[in-house]
Amino acid sequence: MKKKISQVIVVEGRDDTANLKRYFDVETYETRGSAINEQDLERIQRLHQRHGVIVFTDPDFNGERIRRMIMTAIPTVQHAFLKRDEAVPKSKTKGRSLGIEHGSYEDLKTALEQVTEQFEAESDFDISRSDLIRLGFLAGADSRKRREYLGESLRIGYSNGKQLLKRLELFGVSLAEVEDAMKSYEN
Repeated sequence: MKKKISQVIVVEGRDDTANLKRYFDVETYETRGSAINEQDLERIQRLHQRHGVIVFTDPDFNGERIRRMIMTAIPTVQHAFLKRDEAVPKSKTKGRSLGIEHGSYEDLKTALEQVTEQFEAESDFDISRSDLIRLGFLAGADSRKRREYLGESLRIGYSNGKQLLKRLELFGVSLAEVEDAMKSYEN
């Protein structure tokens, strides 16, 4: 019996839907690629009010673009993140693009169990730009790799140096959580 997911999951296309439905009893809303418009945002808002919404877009540029657009319009949606290596096609005949359609049952299940949402209480946020510099996320030789590792460890997706502080604040990540996640980082 397939696990029931009560929220509607926002995905990019029909292949993403097909893969999720293969493993879960789920309803999806397809953005049909990166061409998300005002009508899509209104529909997602209605779905969010009725059922709750989980944004589960591909871990690539267009997926992040869609996620940001939805986050800006509807800040209270939830987010699931698939790591880049979990979204790679398993065979050469499937193409080279990253996508939810390539995720295994275990990877999809893990991502959906670790759903996150934006954090509202800004006063509790305790990370500063100097903390990010001290931890090697900005202006270091391996800063990109460190940010990638952190995003995957916390399942909040990749952020460049300019976006990292804001992304951590949006998801209410504490300095202790960041430091704890980076303890297992190896160069």
